[in-house]
Amino acid sequence: MILLVLTWTIIVLVGLFVVKSLTHQFLIIKNVHRLPGPPSQNLLNGNIGPLYGSPESLFKTVRQWGLDYYPIYQNWVAHVAVANIMNPYDFETILSSSKHISKSQVYDMLHGWLGTGLLTSTGSKWQNRRKILTPSFHFNILQEFIKIFHEETERLVEVLKKECDKPFIDVTGYVSDFALNTIGETAMGTSFSEETANGKRYKDAIHQIGNLYSYRLLRPWFLNKYVYFFSPRYYTERKLVNVLHEFTTEVVAKREKNFKAIKQDASEDFVYSKRKRLAMLDLLLTAKKEDGSIDDEGIREEVDTFMFEGHDTTSAAICYALMLIACHPDVQERIVEEMHQVLAGSTKPDYRTLQELKYLERCLKEVLRLFPSVPFIARVLGEDMTTYSGHHLKAGTMIHLHIYDLHRNPDIYPDPEKFDPDRFLPENCQNRHNFAYVPFSAGPRNCIGQKFAMLEIKAVLCGVLAEFVLEPVDTPESLELKTELVLRSSGGVRVKFVPRKRNRQSDI
Repeated sequence: MILLVLTWTIIVLVGLFVVKSLTHQFLIIKNVHRLPGPPSQNLLNGNIGPLYGSPESLFKTVRQWGLDYYPIYQNWVAHVAVANIMNPYDFETILSSSKHISKSQVYDMLHGWLGTGLLTSTGSKWQNRRKILTPSFHFNILQEFIKIFHEETERLVEVLKKECDKPFIDVTGYVSDFALNTIGETAMGTSFSEETANGKRYKDAIHQIGNLYSYRLLRPWFLNKYVYFFSPRYYTERKLVNVLHEFTTEVVAKREKNFKAIKQDASEDFVYSKRKRLAMLDLLLTAKKEDGSIDDEGIREEVDTFMFEGHDTTSAAICYALMLIACHPDVQERIVEEMHQVLAGSTKPDYRTLQELKYLERCLKEVLRLFPSVPFIARVLGEDMTTYSGHHLKAGTMIHLHIYDLHRNPDIYPDPEKFDPDRFLPENCQNRHNFAYVPFSAGPRNCIGQKFAMLEIKAVLCGVLAEFVLEPVDTPESLELKTELVLRSSGGVRVKFVPRKRNRQSDI
């Protein structure tokens, strides 16, 4: 009798919880439906029917909706509703608050590979991981990484020299390999330059799983893991994840075998020995050994996260930078002149010298304005909020923050399609909203590796521009951009490379 009462009590409590959750979700969706947005079709398609096409047409449709319904609009299908935001005031409200740090359902598809690492975790786990990983970007460590940037740049330049007699080079594959080699060395202390069979399988798996994520992103029903389970791609993804996890686990085990914890002195400067080159992985192993604040699974999560985030986003930025510099010979000449003045004949600038390349930095900021590597980010509201336009959104609402559209707002950036590095002169930035430019996100969950990325991009551009004059093939107008987690061009990014010694007497 007691067991029966207990059973029914549990059933009733579970039922009440489910009803409460469904009621709350219904109220969230009902509230989102009050926002302006494209007309609805039916329950199955909601109002996202126009998105069922090619990734390129989807990208264009979302851009048009941003113009038609600025500063906020809604999308919905079945039980999923999203508020889309494009203005800096709401960006600030959401990104600057510790109440809105949870990522949305879009990121759940990454859990199979990345688990709940820094990118996908929330709450105390995210705070703990951020604390462990922040020292990975201490300037002393970044100085060590610059040597890797130069080594991999030399390899990239040699590859380009072999290809430069062609009418053009699609740089996407070569730059992706460069960035993957670089993050492999810096995150794991593992070189992919001389590929082993396992290393090649790992690199291939990263590229393939990126394509799978893009496929799921364009089909909202596959964001639900139970629906996705019945797709053949689910099993393909599992095989790829196994390859990725096996490789990472093997690398971590080898690194840990003869590992000695990293020490810090009282001034927080890292103490280096003449041992093997430091990697981000060493910081994680130190945390495990000293206070147990992370375990083996957590280490694998973070290494996998760095491999995912640290190569795709950076390689995209480098490709668009090469294309835009090629399209603007006056800008290219000014960059080269600055290199000539600052580097004094060196093609391997150190940490300090890279900081002095101010014009190049402004150029990169403008590249990331026009082509932010991550075109949108997604959050879940942790509490109710009222938007800049006066709309009330409930806690639990899914939010898409469209960085691409924010960066091309003509009220913020006059003639927004124009490539103009002088937009980032101090006098031109002082009256601009602090959240009008967020290529690395902003607030508590800003990109932990943004200094790393900027140094890497500067280093590789210095190496490439010292050897080649870039001439345009693709232009911003000719690119067919498509919607993925990282901003990509469906036809690649094509640039003509001409050896500089044939075009400039005063070489760098």
